[in-house]
Amino acid sequence: MTDNKNFILAIILSSLIIFAWQYFYAAPQIDKQKRVQEQTQQTEQGQPAPAQTQGASPGVVPQAPGSTQGAQAQPRELVVQSSPRVTIDTPSLSGSINLKGAQFDDLNLKRYHQTVDPHSPTITLLSPPGTEKPYYAENGWVAAPGSPVKVPGPQTVWTVEGNATLAPSSPVHLTYDNGEGAIFHKRIAVDDNYMFTITQEVENKGGQALSLFPYSRVVRVGEPQHANFYILHEGLLGVLNGKLSEVKYKHLKEETKKITEPSVGGWLGITDKYWAVALIPAQSIAIEGSFRNQQEGTRDNFQADYIAKDGVLIPAGGRASFEDKIFAGAKVVKVIDSYWHNLGISRFDLMIDWGWFRFLTKPLFSILEFFYHLVGNFGVAILIVTVLIKTLFFPLANKSYESMSKMKKLQPEMERLKQLYPEDRMKQQQELMALYKKEKVSPLSGCLPILLQVPVFFALYKVLFVTIEMRHAPFFGWIRDLSSPDPTSLFNLFGLIPWAPPAMLHIGLWPIIMGITMWMQMRLNPTPPDPIQAKMFNWMPLIFTFMLASFPAGLVIYWAWNNSLSILQQAVIMKRNGVAVDFLGNVRSSLPFLNRPSSTHGEQPGE
Repeated sequence: MTDNKNFILAIILSSLIIFAWQYFYAAPQIDKQKRVQEQTQQTEQGQPAPAQTQGASPGVVPQAPGSTQGAQAQPRELVVQSSPRVTIDTPSLSGSINLKGAQFDDLNLKRYHQTVDPHSPTITLLSPPGTEKPYYAENGWVAAPGSPVKVPGPQTVWTVEGNATLAPSSPVHLTYDNGEGAIFHKRIAVDDNYMFTITQEVENKGGQALSLFPYSRVVRVGEPQHANFYILHEGLLGVLNGKLSEVKYKHLKEETKKITEPSVGGWLGITDKYWAVALIPAQSIAIEGSFRNQQEGTRDNFQADYIAKDGVLIPAGGRASFEDKIFAGAKVVKVIDSYWHNLGISRFDLMIDWGWFRFLTKPLFSILEFFYHLVGNFGVAILIVTVLIKTLFFPLANKSYESMSKMKKLQPEMERLKQLYPEDRMKQQQELMALYKKEKVSPLSGCLPILLQVPVFFALYKVLFVTIEMRHAPFFGWIRDLSSPDPTSLFNLFGLIPWAPPAMLHIGLWPIIMGITMWMQMRLNPTPPDPIQAKMFNWMPLIFTFMLASFPAGLVIYWAWNNSLSILQQAVIMKRNGVAVDFLGNVRSSLPFLNRPSSTHGEQPGE
């Protein structure tokens, strides 16, 4: 019985890993930050008073309402047209900067569409206040509490000097005169991808020195629709003092309302599955980063922001400047990594959620991308990488298949023991264990090929799920997006019947192919002597077919191709060991209705 229990346990564990691994994949957040900033008693509009640092007193980062405050939301196009703007036109971005508040609130991603149809609308990333889903970023200056300095705010209208179109080779210049001797300048530049560089300069024509604190913030009104998978973080995130902070919308709404972290350099912002907006200060300055939530009626304002802990001193008759950056765009692996290395942004690569096993997922992506550039198809790249993985595991798989071949030879002896002790199951197991030990075979050897796939399965799932390169990546035929489930379904005859089956019945053609190849591979294995084990073997392909039907098509294609290679490999090894590849015989023995006419084959009634 020990062997039987171990086998059942192995199968159950394998199934549970595939079915529920998402829950365990994302364990508690990495190195949760300790709160080191004590909050004072004073508040302003629900915000804690600013912290004291080295004798300086930073002002409060603005939290201007981003919704309509009870008014009906206006169409996005109408709101954009209602204010003066600077046009954004780059190879990757289109949109505009609102001169009211100098806000980045109108941004579209030229290279990404909402659906696989290349004629579908492009992705809209940012939208201005007053629309249905406001999402915007800005930076500026705040004065210390009690200071009479008039600084530009969210309602300030800036003036364009010269060029009014922002392009990679054409920065724009904005100015604002506060009428009290201080002139504020902004120079905004952008690269070919998604990084804005903002240089703020203050010209002090007054008779007294000014002390101002630079800040930056990104605001999102309302919790967006998101996947809410354990393997993927969507919400607020950042790297502060070299440590990753991931804050869920729900956590801010229901628990803390505000999280504050001091840091030197780093970055913080808001991320979706494929897109993000990140605020990036100069990596050498001390900041106070914050993640906030503020309820406004029935909606929630989520905000990530930072403020410099030491003010910038502008002497009378002098000038001073501050430079920071805003990333707003798609989380393309090569682009993110280039910013990390070339701009020296602290662990900017963590913008992409590679997970705890990034040492496996990121190299796997790099290999897939390498072959993609060779063959031009990520699906074909998956097939090639599968062959490489099979080659890597060839010695272990060979050992497993050789052990199963030996068990195949033992089938007559195993059947003899079964007939010899028909009523004594304990004696059967004891004799079987003695036989396994004598012949040096393992009844669990058939599980090894499956278990070897598990780490690769997890890593490939993560790559398909989080990388934008896999989004809308086609294979052949009806698979137009490897990161999404097979769109066909057996229960509407693969589209012949105009009916959309419920999710639980959405079993596409590739999951069926995967199930068939898995079943065929198992038929090459010796039939387990125990009826319970045999039934579990028979049902596993069907269970896995339903389980994997909702997984990305690329993952199902990988599994089906891996099964096909395993069938070929196992058949060759069986012939080399002198074992007949009686595939049809094994198929017959696994189907009870084919065995009933014969009283000498198959299981006895009642077993």
